[in-house]
Amino acid sequence: MALDRFDRAILDALQRDGRISNVQLASAVNLSESACLRRVRALEESGLIDRYVALVNQSQAGLPGNVLVHIGLHREEQSELAAFEEAVRSIPEVMECYLMTGEFDYLLRVVVADMADFERLHKEALTRLPGVARVNSSVAIRTVLKKTELPLR
Repeated sequence: MALDRFDRAILDALQRDGRISNVQLASAVNLSESACLRRVRALEESGLIDRYVALVNQSQAGLPGNVLVHIGLHREEQSELAAFEEAVRSIPEVMECYLMTGEFDYLLRVVVADMADFERLHKEALTRLPGVARVNSSVAIRTVLKKTELPLR
């Protein structure tokens, strides 16, 4: 979908505040309310707007820790990749999972309450995922930058 300046302005505004009213949004992007609503609906129907969410404060929710986990599988066969991916989706602490190039097959970002919580997660879930040959973890000391807004050009 080709984006014009109005579409980009709408997306920028919605990324900052997904609860903005159509009246406020239309005013912010200099469109009529009906034209703005049509464009938002088109962006939703195209899949460019995936969904609307509330961003929960990770620390306030009792999960201040971020651990980046590299996973290496025994084999890179399609059936093993599929089994791993299906199983990893069922672990609530896994916030992101990426199939990677390089030394490891997957990179996960997991959230934990503390190191004892990570030890539990490591022992009870991560090392029990299908096909796992090795697990390498790095604990984030603190978050320097975390964005939710894509830079739309």
